[in-house]
Amino acid sequence: MTTYKINLQKEMSLQKIFLMIYIPTSILTIVYMITGGLKQTVPSLLLFYICAAFILFPIEIGVVLNASKKEYGSYSLKSAFANYDKMSWWKIFLYGIFLFGFAGIMSVTVAPLENHLLAPISSKFTQNIPAYFDWNNIEYFKQFSKDILLITFAGYFILNVIVGPITEELFFRGYLTSKISRYGNFAPLIITILFSLYHFWLPFNNLFRISAFFPAALIAWRKKNIYISIVFHCLCNLISTVSLIIEVIR
Repeated sequence: MTTYKINLQKEMSLQKIFLMIYIPTSILTIVYMITGGLKQTVPSLLLFYICAAFILFPIEIGVVLNASKKEYGSYSLKSAFANYDKMSWWKIFLYGIFLFGFAGIMSVTVAPLENHLLAPISSKFTQNIPAYFDWNNIEYFKQFSKDILLITFAGYFILNVIVGPITEELFFRGYLTSKISRYGNFAPLIITILFSLYHFWLPFNNLFRISAFFPAALIAWRKKNIYISIVFHCLCNLISTVSLIIEVIR
């Protein structure tokens, strides 16, 4: 069994974690909005993930690599696996599927309730932003050529189902959660809340995101294996990605 123990002396203040999370996502959102406002040659969905691939994801992985260099002496992902224990792959997938099922329950209970409560605010928000930035505007997607849509779907799938979830889990559930281990089981809750709120480009559904992702974060923390939350996150994004693609094609 391989275990990387947490070095309590390297714990991090919440203020620093706040800056590490919200400065990169603020830069991403600003670049995305400005670029989309100037030129709209590709769907905003593709534009966003292009921006994320060049801004957000490299910064998050860069933080993990740099921390590993300082803590372990070489550039690696070790800092994202602090307090890590091995687990059989079938157990990891079993946990991931179980948690995915729980998220499905949240999607038909908490999500509709939250949407209903926030409907007046979200409606005004949608009315005051260009249609280009509304990912729910399926008809706007269909204005683009088939080639552009094909590229969009491919990029969306790769970045939203594989690259994005893995990067975010390494950064949030792996690295950042270990840096506030002094909070015990509240550590994954704190990071889950910060993770949900960092989606500036999707400002609503925070209650749903927190209720769906916290159990995965907590179990990954208790079982000392972030592969559980990685599998869960990838499954969630897979369903949302495939659903959107099918809706646009239809």
